[in-house]
Amino acid sequence: MGFKTLFDDFLNRDGTGTAPVASGELDRYERQEQEIISKIEHQRKMQVGLGRFLKHPLAVLTETPTNSLIATVPISFLFFIVGVSLIIVNYGWQAVMNSTLVDDVIVFSVLIPVVPLALLDFREGRREKNLENALPNFFRDVAGMNDSGMTLPNAIHIVSEGEYGTLTPYIRKLDVDMSWNVPFVEAITNFGRRIGTPLAERSVDLIAKASTAGGDVSEVLRAAARDSYEFINLKSERASNMLIYEVIIVAAFFVFLFVIAILESTFLSTMAEAGAQAAASGAGGQFIGDVNMDLYKRLFSHSAMIMGFFSGLVAGQMGEGRAAAGLKFSAVMLFIAWVLFRFAI
Repeated sequence: MGFKTLFDDFLNRDGTGTAPVASGELDRYERQEQEIISKIEHQRKMQVGLGRFLKHPLAVLTETPTNSLIATVPISFLFFIVGVSLIIVNYGWQAVMNSTLVDDVIVFSVLIPVVPLALLDFREGRREKNLENALPNFFRDVAGMNDSGMTLPNAIHIVSEGEYGTLTPYIRKLDVDMSWNVPFVEAITNFGRRIGTPLAERSVDLIAKASTAGGDVSEVLRAAARDSYEFINLKSERASNMLIYEVIIVAAFFVFLFVIAILESTFLSTMAEAGAQAAASGAGGQFIGDVNMDLYKRLFSHSAMIMGFFSGLVAGQMGEGRAAAGLKFSAVMLFIAWVLFRFAI
C-alpha cells in the first residue's frame, strides 16, 4: 500500500478515527433494524387482544370461564335465528306461538352458552380450591427451611423440588425469579399475581408489606400460613353449612315437577274428558267447557324450566357465594325439565 493511499484513507476518517460507513451499508443496517423492530412489534401484538385470539383461540376461550362467551354467545344467537326462521318457513308464523318447537330452540339457545361456562367455572373452582389448600403448607415449609439457617432463595429452591399439586408450577416459577436475584418482595408479589386467587393475593400482600416493614420473614410466613389455614377452614365450614339449603332448593324443584306430573295425569286429564263429554251432550256451557291441555302443558313447562334455571343460580349463590357457581345446577335442571315435558308429560 503506497503513501498516497494511506494519506487518502486518513483524510476520509471522521473525528473518532474510524472510517465512515458507506451509504449502502448504512441503509442495509437501517433495514435490518427496521425488520427487527417490526418482528418485535408483531410478536407483541400476537400476545394480546385479537392477535392472541387468532393464534391460540382455544387457549384464550378456556383461559377464564367468561372468555367462552366470546364464541358461545354468537353461536347461540345464530342458532336461535336459524331455528326460528326454519320454523316460520316450514310451519308458518302461527307456529311461533302455538308450537313447542320454539321452546326447544330457546332451551338449546340458552344451553349453548351456559354449559361451557358452567363447566369452565367448575374447573376454575376446583383449581382455585386446590391452590388455596396447598398455600399454607408451602408457607410453613419455607419458614421451616429458613429457620434451619438457609437463605430465602435456597429455602424456596429446596421447597420447589417437593410436590404441592397444582401449586407446584407456580412455586418453581418463583424459584426461577429468586435465582435471578429478583428481590423477595417483588418475586412473591408476582407469585400471588400469577396464582390470581383471592386468598393468594391476600396472603402475598400480607407477606410483602410485613417484609417491607422489616419483620422476620419466617414469622411473617408462619402468620400467612395460619391466616390461609383459617380462611380455608371458614370457607369449608360455610360450604358444609349451606349444603343443606342447596339440597332443599334442588329437592323443591323435583317436588314441583312431581306435582305437575300428577296434576296433569290425573286432575287435568279427568277434567278435559269430563268437559269433552259435557260439550258432546250439549251441557258444556253449564259444566266446565273445553280444557286446552296443550296450553296447560306449555304453561307448566315454561314454569318448570324457568324455575329450574333460576333455582340453580340461587343454589350457587347460597352454597358458594357466587351465582355463576350455580350454573351447573341451572343447566342440569333446565335440561331435565325440557326432557320431562318434551317426552314424558
